[in-house]
Amino acid sequence: MDNRNGGANAVEFIINHAEVSIAFVQENKIPAVLSCLPRCSTNLKTIISFSKISSAQKQEAEELGVCCFSWEEFSQLGSLNYKLPPKQKTDICTIMYTSGTTGEPKGVILTNGAIMAQVLAIDHILLLTDKVATEEDSFFSFLPLAHIYDQTMESYFIYKGSSIGFWRGDIRFLMEDIQELKPTAFCGVPRVYDRIYAGINSKISSGGAFRKTLFQYAYNYKLGNLEKGLPQDKAAPLMDRLIFDKIKQGLGGRIRMLLSGAAPLSRHVEEFLRVVTCSTLSQGYGLTESIGGCLTSIGNVYSMVGTVGVPMTTIEVRLESVPEMGYDALSSVPRGEICLRGNTLFSGYHKRQDLTEDVLVDGWFHTGDIGEWQPNGAMKIIDRKKNIFKLSQGEYVAVENIESTYLRCPLITSIWVYGNSFESFLVAVVVPDQKAVEDWAVNHNVSGDFNSLCENLKARKYILDELNSTGHKHQLRGFEIVKAVHLEPNPFDMERDLITPTFKLKRQQLLKHYKDTVDQLYSEGKGIRA
Repeated sequence: MDNRNGGANAVEFIINHAEVSIAFVQENKIPAVLSCLPRCSTNLKTIISFSKISSAQKQEAEELGVCCFSWEEFSQLGSLNYKLPPKQKTDICTIMYTSGTTGEPKGVILTNGAIMAQVLAIDHILLLTDKVATEEDSFFSFLPLAHIYDQTMESYFIYKGSSIGFWRGDIRFLMEDIQELKPTAFCGVPRVYDRIYAGINSKISSGGAFRKTLFQYAYNYKLGNLEKGLPQDKAAPLMDRLIFDKIKQGLGGRIRMLLSGAAPLSRHVEEFLRVVTCSTLSQGYGLTESIGGCLTSIGNVYSMVGTVGVPMTTIEVRLESVPEMGYDALSSVPRGEICLRGNTLFSGYHKRQDLTEDVLVDGWFHTGDIGEWQPNGAMKIIDRKKNIFKLSQGEYVAVENIESTYLRCPLITSIWVYGNSFESFLVAVVVPDQKAVEDWAVNHNVSGDFNSLCENLKARKYILDELNSTGHKHQLRGFEIVKAVHLEPNPFDMERDLITPTFKLKRQQLLKHYKDTVDQLYSEGKGIRA
C-alpha cells in the first residue's frame, strides 16, 4: 500500500481502509503514525522505521499491542534462505492511494501485469523514438516514491540495470544534488522546470548586453533548426558547445532525457528547455489509474511542443463529447473528455465499486480531463471537467488556464484563483516573490518586514496591477481578470494540506483555509466596482 498523502488523517484513513498490518515509516513521520495508533491498532501490528526509533516511541506503540523495530533491528530478523512465493500477473502489486485534490483518498488497485506492461511500454517507446536506458544511465529521483510517476520510472531504470540517485529532500538544494549526481535522466514537474527556467534567465539577464545578444542569436538559430525538424544533437552542435554547454553543466553535464508530467508545462518553458539544455524533453500525461504516462510527446519531434503527444503502445485513446461545456469530439477540431482503454490500466478502486463504475464504462476509463486532438495526432490538454465553474452571468471559467497565464508574471511564485456561480468576478490568493516585494518597498519608501508588506494595500494594488497587465498581455477575457488579491507570505504547502506532492492545488482545502479571506476579497471587489 502506498500513501503519499501528507496529513495524519489520511494516514489513519488509509491504514484502516487497506487493513494495513505492517508499516515502513520515515523517522520524522513516526509521531504522525503513533498519534493515530489508538484508532488503527486493530489492523496495524508492526512499525519499522527506515532509520532509528526511540525507546519512548517503542513503549507508546507496545502499550497498544504494536511492535516497533529500527531498520538495523529489522534487517537482522531476516533469513537468506527464504524462498519468495511465486507471483501471478493478475496479483495485486500495490494499492496506491491518490492524494486527490478532492474528497477522501482513493485506493487505486494496480496489478503486477499492468505495472510490467508499463515498464515494457516505456522501453518500447524509447526504442522507437530515442535510445533505451542502459547500465551507463543514472536516474535522479526526487518525486515521492509512493507517486506513480516516480515509481514506474524507477521500476524501468531498475529493469534496465541503470543507477538511481535520491535527492536530500530539500527543494532549495535541488540543483546542488543534480550537480553531485550528474544524472542522464530526470523526471520533473512544471514547478521545478519553472524554477530552472527562472534561474537560467536571471543569470543571462545579469551577464551584460553583449552576452545577452550572443545568447539570443544562438537561441534563435537553434530554435529555427529544431522547428525545421532537425533532431536535438544536430540542430546546432557548434552553439551547443560554445553557448549552451554551461547550462548543460549546470544540470550535471550528462543529461540526455528530461521528462515532464503531473501538470501542464508552459509552452514557453518547454521551448526554452528544449533549446538550451542539449537534451530531449518529453511532456507526458497520465494518472495513477493509467500506471503513469499514457500519452507522451516525442523528444525529437519539435512540432509536439505544447502537447502531451501520442498514446503509449499499450493504450487506446478516444475523446467523448461534453455537450454541456460545448466540447464536440466529432467537430473539425475534435475536443472532449479523454477516455483510455488498454493493458496499462488500474483494476478498480479498493472497496469502492460505486466509484469504479462511475469512471470505467464499457472498458473505457473516463479521466475527467478535456483534450483536443491536433492535426499531427498529438493530444493537447485544454481543461479539467471538475475545474470549470460558471460565474453568475453564465460565463464558463477554466481556472487552470487562468492560473498558468498569471504565473507568467515574475512577481509571484504561486496563485490560487477562485470564483463561483453566485459571484460575477474572480478573486485570488497569491504567494508573491519576496525579493520583488521588498525591492518595491525600498523604491517606494515603504518600511516593514515581508509579512507586513503583504498586508500593505499599496503592495497589494501593485501586485494586482502587474498580474492584470500580464493577463491582458496574454489575452485573458474581461471576466477572467482577477478583481482582488490577498498576498500570502507563506508558500502553499503539504503541512496545511493545501497542495499535493506534485504541487497541484487542493482547491477544496484552499477554500476551507481561506474562506474568510475570500469573503473579504469579494467585499473589496464589490466596493471597487461600485
